[in-house]
Parts: sequence; C-alpha cells; structure tokens
Amino acid sequence: MKIRKAVLNSILTQGMLPLFFYADAEVSLEITRTLYKAGIRVIEYTNRGKEALDNFKVLKKAAAKEMPDLFLGIGTVKNVSEAEAFIDLGADFIVAPIINPEVAKVAHKHKLLWIPGCMTPTEIYSAQKHGAELIKIFPANIVGPAFISSVRELFPGQLFMPTGGVELATKNISSWFHAGVCAVGMGSKLISKEIIEKRQYAQLYTDTVKAIELVKAAM
Repeated sequence: MKIRKAVLNSILTQGMLPLFFYADAEVSLEITRTLYKAGIRVIEYTNRGKEALDNFKVLKKAAAKEMPDLFLGIGTVKNVSEAEAFIDLGADFIVAPIINPEVAKVAHKHKLLWIPGCMTPTEIYSAQKHGAELIKIFPANIVGPAFISSVRELFPGQLFMPTGGVELATKNISSWFHAGVCAVGMGSKLISKEIIEKRQYAQLYTDTVKAIELVKAAM
C-alpha cells in the first residue's frame, strides 16, 4: 500500500493524531514509546525548535527497531527546505500550520500525505486546489466545532482534523466528531508541559488510553 494512503487510513482509524516537541531527544523518545505502548500508531513530531531535526533522526532510528508499524510525521513545516530535510530523514507525512504550495509540491513528489492548516473557507478551497486530502483546522479552539458544522457542506467529502486546544474531555471530543471531523489533533492537552518536564510517563500512558477510548466512543 502506498504510504500516503496508509498514513491517512491510520489517522482515520486512530481518530486522533498526537503531536509534540521537546528539546531533549531522550525525553522525546520516551514520550514516543509511551504513546506507542498505549496503542498509538501515528504521531506528529513538531518542528518547534533547533533540536527538532536531530531528535527526529533519533526517533526514526528507534522506531525502525522497536516500533516498525509506527508512522512518524513532522509538523510545523513552513518551507521547502524544512520539508526536504525531514523527508530525507524518513518523515512519513508532512503537517503545516499554513498553505505553502511549494511544500505541497514536495510532499506530492515524494508521494507523502500533506496536511495544511486552515482557518477560513478560502484557505480550505486553496488547500483543496493544492491536493490536500486531509485539512487541519487550526487553531481549533478559536473557530470551534460550529465552524466545521457551518463549512463542511461547502466542501463535500473533505476530511477535517481540528488541532489546537482540543481537550481531553468527553464533551469536547464528541462535539468535534458530531460536527463532522474525521480525527482530532491532540497536543498540549494530552502531552502537557507538566507531564513532559516531570517525566510523568505513566500518567501519559493512562491519559492516552483514555483519549483513545473517548475518540472511539465519539467516532
């Protein structure tokens, strides 16, 4: 199966996409291992610091040995040089906070899933024109589930994934799926600053299992 379709299917099956960045490579690896142990099979590591490239290399190497069925993508990719650098390291998909048509071209050239961030109907239209099968609604907490409900009929068949402020709570997650999303991006509400800095991996495991259960119930 082509990786683009395999990654998309994995996100749709999982119903959620955990995303995080931390400067320390070993901590980043332990977070990835914990997510995997809890049942996660697709993760977005975000390009949010100068250590991201080196850390991603560490994560990919470990995944090849320990987590062979894990899809590991890179997020916060805003330009071609970033996209190419992470693709060279084996990124399985590309996530962006914006629409950069040149990044879309690079992703398509490598037959990878490109997930751009959108906040308006015009941006959604532009993302579609540049081949986005899955669109990230960002920042989700600003537009809310009502936005999805309002625009989805304008874009029949388009897959949406809210990211940014999606909460680890039944009401919040169910409201997004009821509005018509196919998955939710889970960042700091799942992998919180406290969990990372205090190395609370057991708590992260418990919270991730809970998140998976909430998503499955809402889908």
